[in-house]
Amino acid sequence: MAISFSVSGKTVLITGASKGIGRSLTIAFAEAGAHVVAAARDTKKLETLKSKIEGEGGVCSIVSLDVGDSRSRQVAFTHIEAVVGQLDVLINNAGVERVTPSLEVSEEIWDAIIDVNLKGAFFCAQAAAKLMAAKGGSIINICSLTSVVGVPGSLPYGSSKAGLVGMTMGLATEWAPLGIRVNGIGPGYFETDLTRPFYEGTGWKEEMVKKVPLGRLGDLNDLAGAALFLSSSAASYITGQVLYVDGGFLAAI
Repeated sequence: MAISFSVSGKTVLITGASKGIGRSLTIAFAEAGAHVVAAARDTKKLETLKSKIEGEGGVCSIVSLDVGDSRSRQVAFTHIEAVVGQLDVLINNAGVERVTPSLEVSEEIWDAIIDVNLKGAFFCAQAAAKLMAAKGGSIINICSLTSVVGVPGSLPYGSSKAGLVGMTMGLATEWAPLGIRVNGIGPGYFETDLTRPFYEGTGWKEEMVKKVPLGRLGDLNDLAGAALFLSSSAASYITGQVLYVDGGFLAAI
């Protein structure tokens, strides 16, 4: 029996694609032969990313998208439908964080984080599902260790990421008859613009490494294999799951 891990020819929309995890995954999917649709607020960075991918023989479209803004989502998905039509994969990666002690969290901070990380992710999934309904597809929500572990200073963020796990399971159940699989990836400790405030703490990185059985923090390339697998037909019987790419951190606590 032939098992295919290929995503060649698939159309893959990645939100938050201008930097960090999103940028890394966009490059990985393009290298694997997918037509990537890179979405983010920073279109200048997206243009640079598009030039890089096309310069290396890949296929990339870009779209301006603020996932926390309903008008921006509507315009972006109307454009995506007109340009690429059918979507095969959505990677809900866009996210924001504002490290704040819980006693100092304001409604503005709470709403800003939830609107992007959870509400925005849901409505992007909903819009993508309408473009997948004809022949199915794969949705991958980028979750977090904070989906299941409490981290001081990250309560709104952790709440949004825990909500993503619930959303992943709920949508997997509801959209299975449409042929749409919904899974999550939970990155462990990876240094990005989003997580850099933690890395700036004295000795924080060294202490975290001690807690990871594989003895190192994550490299962005470590996430590509999980995302490519969950997007391929090799994962055709996997839905409603969250795959933690954490070097064994959760297993050791």
